[in-house]
Amino acid sequence: MRRKLAAGNWKMNGLAADLAELDAMKPAAATRQTDVLICTPATLISRAAEAVSGSAIAIGGQDCHVNASGAHTGDISAAMLADSGAGYVITGHSERRVDHGETDAVIAAKSEAGYANDLIAVICIGESLEEREGGQTLDVVGTQLKNSTPDAATGANTVIAYEPVWAIGTGKVPTLEQIAEVHDFIRAKLVERFGEDGNAFRVLYGGSVKPSNAQDIFAVSNVDGALVGGASLKASDFNAIIEALDAA
Repeated sequence: MRRKLAAGNWKMNGLAADLAELDAMKPAAATRQTDVLICTPATLISRAAEAVSGSAIAIGGQDCHVNASGAHTGDISAAMLADSGAGYVITGHSERRVDHGETDAVIAAKSEAGYANDLIAVICIGESLEEREGGQTLDVVGTQLKNSTPDAATGANTVIAYEPVWAIGTGKVPTLEQIAEVHDFIRAKLVERFGEDGNAFRVLYGGSVKPSNAQDIFAVSNVDGALVGGASLKASDFNAIIEALDAA
């Protein structure tokens, strides 16, 4: 039985004062059967980990370097994330793929760096609007899934997040049928590659998830939770999403 996961990605948002939102999330996280994860900016990881200590909320990083250390000014290694209190790391988010030119091979290497430091990798995949309109969605998602997911991936150390690029932060959401098609496809590919353990991977949906549409999305087959952007910045919104996921 896969535990559900409500994951929040704060992206380049959040200052020390915003850690108060974590306190407001604790009651919802404590009373649910859903795992709760908040990926803060690197500047807040250690303070966020301290703020949620003893609670049901986990903290994660938003990216890591493939190397353990070295002359990489401005980068952060997986070991540094773990040392700061992170238990997860997002790899392959479309904003990293597009803005920083990250390839599937780089994303796989970053995920492996996470594994080496006992971090759970949240590997993001998803098509652009042009690819969706061109009927290439399953080809794109299948290729990214295959090449971004290391052979060492397991249901215990990896979460897959399907985020159609055109739906991230735009307010546009695929139809429930489109979400089901992709999530069922991802599940089938995971089982094909990893055998029975393919059923243990949690597959999240991400892209303009909010309290008003969460319940319908979470009722879709093979949707094990959500990777949430803007709606995770405020406890009032994110708690409602946790509640919807727990009730699904």
